[in-house]
Amino acid sequence: MPRKFLRRYLPSAASLREHWLFRRLGHRLHHPRLWYLNRRSVSGAAGLGLFIAFLPLPFQMLLAALGALWLRVNLPLAVGLIFITNPFTMGPVFYFCYKVGTWLLGAPTLTPTAAKVPGADWLFGQIAVIWQPLMIGSLLVGSISGLLGYWLVQLLWYRHVRQRRAALFRSLASR
Repeated sequence: MPRKFLRRYLPSAASLREHWLFRRLGHRLHHPRLWYLNRRSVSGAAGLGLFIAFLPLPFQMLLAALGALWLRVNLPLAVGLIFITNPFTMGPVFYFCYKVGTWLLGAPTLTPTAAKVPGADWLFGQIAVIWQPLMIGSLLVGSISGLLGYWLVQLLWYRHVRQRRAALFRSLASR
């Protein structure tokens, strides 16, 4: 993955340290691994961010930031990737996770009646029944997507480095 491309879209460490929310963390935010754009840091952040994105929990940004601090992976990328599940995609993503959970548990899938459009009241009325398949499906989908994201970034980064080295050696050989 090219660093210049990622640096263009990620905020700088200095600008985040100045933000009122992050000033409380103080010296913990100064660790260089949280801001490096290397293969280990970016792939770890991709795995962490994708895993947390599929968990149906509140405060996903906080979980991703704390996980990035603990694992010492790229903080802005880990937090940014959780926005895969945003208000527009949250319903289909978590319904897919629920379907995976019901398939794993062999449980019947609950569907709302055709006369009533499912909403928050239907969801909160059924939460006692759907929480277990939803969590199991979310953990499985999150784990698989996190691992795939980690290994995909590793592979793409390795290929990019190999191509740059080959181009450098070709240019040196042609001189």
